Amino acid sequence: MICAALEHALELGADVAGAVPAAKLINCPSAVADGHQGSRRDRGTYIILGLFHDPADPVLDLWEEGRGTPGDRILGEIGRSLSIWLVETFGREAYTIPYQLGDGGIYLKDAACMAGIGRIGTNNLVLVPGFGPRIRFRAVWVDLISHDQDPPPLVLPCDDCEIICHHACPMDSFSTGRYSRSRCMERMDADKEKGGGLAYHCRACELSCPAWRGPE
Repeated sequence: MICAALEHALELGADVAGAVPAAKLINCPSAVADGHQGSRRDRGTYIILGLFHDPADPVLDLWEEGRGTPGDRILGEIGRSLSIWLVETFGREAYTIPYQLGDGGIYLKDAACMAGIGRIGTNNLVLVPGFGPRIRFRAVWVDLISHDQDPPPLVLPCDDCEIICHHACPMDSFSTGRYSRSRCMERMDADKEKGGGLAYHCRACELSCPAWRGPE
């Protein structure tokens, strides 16, 4: 059932998809680091949907007050279509998970890694084979069982990189050797204020990353 769901997610327009048992996200690494509980669901499965954001199409990342980005809206529609298909096909409860944690969302980067889609790079982004860090994520929860298994090994290209992403950051968010969310958010907040309801957020660390530059 889960394999069929992942195949259908790709048919609906997702570029990558993976699955992880919901209970595995309860105390995921980011939740532990933040001091918050991750997923509160101890049953079912999260299907993680990923969409490639081509640097040649920056409008996908244009943030708009109250609407998010066009890319996220595409992912949301894929998630809704998948949820309807899951209900109609398997007769199981399914729904799209909100993006923001405060609205009931999950730690999507952790979920993507646990689902075997990619690995966290030195730039604190999920590096996905064939796409690099240029993938955005959303999730669908479905009342189906998925087996907890070790994700396939992925070679992290950061090991042979001269941390180009760190040098590219205009906020010096990696000055301590670790990612500073507060510095990054300072830039994002400034982008929103300057844009007056519209904003192209900084993607310096993402766009400078030479890993898996994109699909053939």
